[in-house]
Amino acid sequence: MRTKNYLLNSLIGICAISISSAQTASAPVAASAQSTPPAYDVMTIKPNIAGSGSMGMDTKGDQFIAHNISLKHLLQYVYDLNEDSIAGVPAQFDTLRFDIEAKVVEPDLDALKKMNSEQRRAMLRSLVAERFQLKTHTESRILPVYELVVVKGGPKCKLSDDQTKLGWGDIGLYYSRSDTKLEGRGLPMAHLARTLADQVHRTVVDKTGLTGNYDLTLQWTPDGAPESADANAPPSIYTAVQEQLGLKLQPAQAPVEVLVVDHAAMPTEN
Repeated sequence: MRTKNYLLNSLIGICAISISSAQTASAPVAASAQSTPPAYDVMTIKPNIAGSGSMGMDTKGDQFIAHNISLKHLLQYVYDLNEDSIAGVPAQFDTLRFDIEAKVVEPDLDALKKMNSEQRRAMLRSLVAERFQLKTHTESRILPVYELVVVKGGPKCKLSDDQTKLGWGDIGLYYSRSDTKLEGRGLPMAHLARTLADQVHRTVVDKTGLTGNYDLTLQWTPDGAPESADANAPPSIYTAVQEQLGLKLQPAQAPVEVLVVDHAAMPTEN
């Protein structure tokens, strides 16, 4: 059975972190300057000892819930970063997983509904930093990246009928045991690059030069998926991007803004 995940509304499954800002070679780590969002008033953190392999995060109204999540994955979500843009997480956290619940005590539900993903992440930052006793700094490092470029013959993505809408469009990621499918509507190339970065675990820089919003479908077999005897099984994500979208993930190196964790400690349970 294929599962459905709307990235702009909620985050279900750590492999599909929700995105609301473009990923370039310099990843943003600061909160939105537009307005100061409300903060969660209480946060409960408990070690997950169930040993389950499933992980998930979700925002529902006045709550944030995470299950079986690592500190590094939590930081990826809170700061909207790729895996390669976080360094220095103490080794003791490599195998530790946590169940987390955060809640607004007296919520303005109408105001919360109007908040975007960046504002919801910003609500968590101070509590996460306080509970894990985080000390961090940022620095620029030259790291391997992928450049998203147009191949010879041109792109195969379809321009959306409505080009007046602003924002990052809509993305759905659909998972099955054997393959993954991405469907985008009204999608700028910068948002596609940011979403692909989560799948290839490396910063993806939009070098397509394509403007406007696009409708597209991309289907691939992820690394580590069970081998299939089906001759029609989708290819790897790299081949799929080229064959289905007329684009290419081209290896390169570029300066990347990295969040470095100088100190982190086990949170107390409450």
